[in-house]
Amino acid sequence: MTTTSARPAVTPPAGTRAEIPAKTLRTDRWWLEPALTVLGLTVWLAYGLVHIAMQRWYFAEGPGYSYLTPFYSPCVNNGCVPESAHFGRFVPDWPLIPYALLSLPFLLLFRLTCYYYRRAYYRSFWLSPPACAVPDGHKAYTGETRFPLIFQNLHRYVFYAAVVISLINTYDLILSFHGTEGFGFGLGNVVLGVNVVLLWAYTVSCHSCRHIMGGRLKHFSAHPIRYRAWTFISMLNTQHKELAWITLGTLALTDFYVMAVAADWISDLRFIN
Repeated sequence: MTTTSARPAVTPPAGTRAEIPAKTLRTDRWWLEPALTVLGLTVWLAYGLVHIAMQRWYFAEGPGYSYLTPFYSPCVNNGCVPESAHFGRFVPDWPLIPYALLSLPFLLLFRLTCYYYRRAYYRSFWLSPPACAVPDGHKAYTGETRFPLIFQNLHRYVFYAAVVISLINTYDLILSFHGTEGFGFGLGNVVLGVNVVLLWAYTVSCHSCRHIMGGRLKHFSAHPIRYRAWTFISMLNTQHKELAWITLGTLALTDFYVMAVAADWISDLRFIN
C-alpha cells in the first residue's frame, strides 16, 4: 500500500508577493451592483432627456390645481406656458435652448458631484474599481486632481444651487394647490409634496451640508442649535445612498404623473374641488 504526502507549500521569496493568476478570488456576484447601477442610471437619464427634449406636457392646470414638473422648474423660456413661468420668461425661445435651462444643469451637477454618485458611477461606468478586491479597469490612477475630475471639487458650491432649486420646488408645491377656480387638493399635490420632502432630505443629508453646519466648529457646547442641526443632518447622512436612489424614483414618478395629466392620459384624482 502506498501513501502520498501533501505537496509542500510554496513560499515566495522575501520582499515579493505571491503570484495569483486569477484576476479576483471573489466567488460572489460582485458584478451585480455595478451592472444594476449602469442600468438604473442609464434608464433614468434616457427618460429625463427624452421628456426634456419634447418640451411639452410639463404643466397641468385645472379648476383647483396647477402642476409643474420639477424637470422644468423654473420654466423661464419665452416658449413656456405663461402660467408655468412663476419667475417670468426672459430666455429666448430658440430650438437649442431647452425649457429646463436652469433646472437641468444644477440637478445634474449636484448629483454628478455627489460623493455617493461619484462612488456609484466610478465603479459601474468606469470600473475604477468595480468592487472591493477586484482589479481596477485602468492602469493609471490620478484621483480627482486632473481635468475633468478636478471639477468634482465644485460640489460644495453646487450644493447652494441645489438648495435654491429645492426652494423653488417648494414654491411650486404651494402654488399647485391653486388653479383656475381657486384652492383645491388632489393626488397630484400628494405626489409633488412627497417628492419635495424627499428632495429636501436628500439635499440636507449631503456631506457638504453636514460640513457647513458643524464641520468647522471647535466647541459644540458653544453652538447648541448648530450642534442639534449637525446631529440631525449626520443621522440623515447615514441614509444618503438610499435617499439618492429614492429621489431619482420620485423625480421620475412626479414628472410622469404631471405629464400624464397634462397629456390627458389620466385625470387627477381630486379630494377637494
